[in-house]
Amino acid sequence: MPSDDTIKIYLRIRPSKDVSTNFYIDKQFDSHTIHFHLGKLPQGGLINNTKEDYSFQFSRVFEPTASQDEIFDGIAREVVESALQGYNATIFAYGQTGSGKTFTITGGTASFAERGIIPRAIAMIYQTLTKQTEFEWSTRISYLQIYNEKGSDLLNRGKDSSSLEELPKVTVMEDADETILKGLEMHVANSVEDALNLLFLGDLNRISCETPMNPTSSRSHCILTIAIETKKPGSPVVRRSKLHLVDLAGSERVSRTGIEGTQLTEAKYINLSLHFLEQVIIALSEKAEGRRDHVPYRNSFMTQVLRDSLGGNCKTVMVATAHSQDAFMDETISTCRFAQRVASIRQDAHVNEETDPKLLVRKLRQEIAELKEELAFYKKGTQAEDRVLSLDEVERCKAIVKDYVDNSDPEARLVGLQGDMSRIFFCYRLMKEMILERKPGSSSARGTPGADPQVVAELNEQLRVLQLNLQQKDNEIALLLNIINKGKGASAGTPGAPGGVTSSVDGLPAALSA
Repeated sequence: MPSDDTIKIYLRIRPSKDVSTNFYIDKQFDSHTIHFHLGKLPQGGLINNTKEDYSFQFSRVFEPTASQDEIFDGIAREVVESALQGYNATIFAYGQTGSGKTFTITGGTASFAERGIIPRAIAMIYQTLTKQTEFEWSTRISYLQIYNEKGSDLLNRGKDSSSLEELPKVTVMEDADETILKGLEMHVANSVEDALNLLFLGDLNRISCETPMNPTSSRSHCILTIAIETKKPGSPVVRRSKLHLVDLAGSERVSRTGIEGTQLTEAKYINLSLHFLEQVIIALSEKAEGRRDHVPYRNSFMTQVLRDSLGGNCKTVMVATAHSQDAFMDETISTCRFAQRVASIRQDAHVNEETDPKLLVRKLRQEIAELKEELAFYKKGTQAEDRVLSLDEVERCKAIVKDYVDNSDPEARLVGLQGDMSRIFFCYRLMKEMILERKPGSSSARGTPGADPQVVAELNEQLRVLQLNLQQKDNEIALLLNIINKGKGASAGTPGAPGGVTSSVDGLPAALSA
């Protein structure tokens, strides 16, 4: 059974009219084991040492009767939740052509219940984000196609395409920390409808054709990426995560299918890229055991793109799809063997949090302004409180109070008064006047006859709370002024106290700004 820091693997068996009886599933509490029995071939001769029994362990094996709901809940739901929490996450499907990879990832078109992992994940992401009130969020989507070892943007700048040549080309550029896909555009999707429209557009532009193994065979690897960004209002910390949903083209034995021409060329590229993927998987397995250092990511376009999803900062799961007929049992065992190698890869996933420089600078500037206010208050502790403000000071105080009231930030403060008590008192008087203007029975309230009694009662309660808070502030100011006046005489011979104020007023600025 894979540990928490390794890739989890799942197996889905495709339904069929003639399901083989040469396998059975042994279900434990924390894992499932599938057992295969193959009879010895007669061409093996008298001495035949061919292996007959195979066993493979998975996190879970889904039987042919499993529904799309069971697949999403058992495989993808936990991965999507990780992406919403700030982790990079990947789900990729692997298997022989015609075994049900695209049906599992994208879904069918016969009914709404046949939706695959991608549309269900999109619905879950937006359903969760729209319910959140604690933070702001944004999402962007890209859709990459890898066809014959060449990358292209399936979203085509939001337009349909009639040929492969019309799609924008995508190239890989390596950075010290990540893989950069040049030419791949990230499209803003503010709603589930926007995201699904982008998905449908990409699927229309994807290359597929009929083969002897599959009437709608995908002839390219595709990766849909959903980038999620969240942050709390006023906080400089931003969480950025990516959810990669990968549908790999299926491997096929050319000798069995008998394809030729363009389909043969496509099959060669598909098998070659999957071969390089297996090399990377083997190298990562040996690296985890300490037997190897180099991993050949650069052998193919696909392995370069999946570099972060394999053995990096990512929570990855693999769903292997397999046929259930005896005719494809060799390919099914090969798929299971590949999945076992994937399960040995260790990962180092962590929440992706970054500090937005602009928000950080804004927060630091606010802190500097508050510190200046505190310093100015200390320096002007001897100021008389009955000074008459000039017209410029009055207008400036009105602007400061208006900015304070209009600011939706719950941690906003009155800044810009420079510790002047006359300005502070004047600002409190302005706020009191604003409260009284909203009081029921005032001239502004009388202008709205027929007010709802319940609304009036709620406004009265809000007014009462505001009046209590205002009275509390007045009491605090009076107390602080009393402390200052007492400190003037007591600190006359005390060296080192700025402005003649003793340590008894150390809590003054904090109390004033509370």
